[in-house]
Amino acid sequence: MTGLAMYHELAPWFHLLTPPHEYADEAAFVLDQLHEHADGPLGTLLELGSGGGNTASHLKRELRLTLTDLSPRMIALSKSINPGVEHIVGDMRTLRLDRTFDAVLIHDAICYLVSEAEVRTALQTAFAHLRPGGAAVIMPDYVRQTFRAGTDHGGEDEPGSDDGRPGRALRYLEWTTDPDPSDTAYQVDYALLLRDHDGRVEVRHDRHVEGLFSSETWLELLADVGFEASAVDDPDGRVVFVARRPLPR
Repeated sequence: MTGLAMYHELAPWFHLLTPPHEYADEAAFVLDQLHEHADGPLGTLLELGSGGGNTASHLKRELRLTLTDLSPRMIALSKSINPGVEHIVGDMRTLRLDRTFDAVLIHDAICYLVSEAEVRTALQTAFAHLRPGGAAVIMPDYVRQTFRAGTDHGGEDEPGSDDGRPGRALRYLEWTTDPDPSDTAYQVDYALLLRDHDGRVEVRHDRHVEGLFSSETWLELLADVGFEASAVDDPDGRVVFVARRPLPR
């Protein structure tokens, strides 16, 4: 899960790649699912793999958050837009905080787990931190049934300074492929154009290898860990998994 420039040395550019304001609808969907599936109060949420804090920047209006990520640089970036929110550097496969929450969220950081064994460890972490009756939302970018190779592009400009100095700017090309359909991984290659304040442009290539599993495998793993789980479609047509830790019998 380490060695990805986007989440390490290039982390200060991340909000030009994926602006936080674009996550409002997604956060609203997550809240709706949690309210629908959780038993009892919904006041606290643990996010595993919180990245730059984009989704959290909207969820914090409704919930008391604890945000965890493997990258200290992404934690620092999240703190810049989520001041006052608890942040912890930690690995979703091994984290244990010795406390429970009303809800757990694992967004697309779950994609970096490329074996069933790794996914199971992350789901065990979610289960261990969820109170009985609490709900979890797990949001991989793709399941095997919905995967499509393709390209995307985008990027943002920072506002200029008051003295007329231009802000930074980023543009990217994202290329998603599955070199070996027989395994449980696909890859995403990013071509990044980074323009600094002085107009200098740097070109970077960043490759991400991500896990790909069928909906049935996801549901089996969730059940193995102890969850009651179902698959739902989000507003963008992605398959999302909503899981509940059962109440004691």
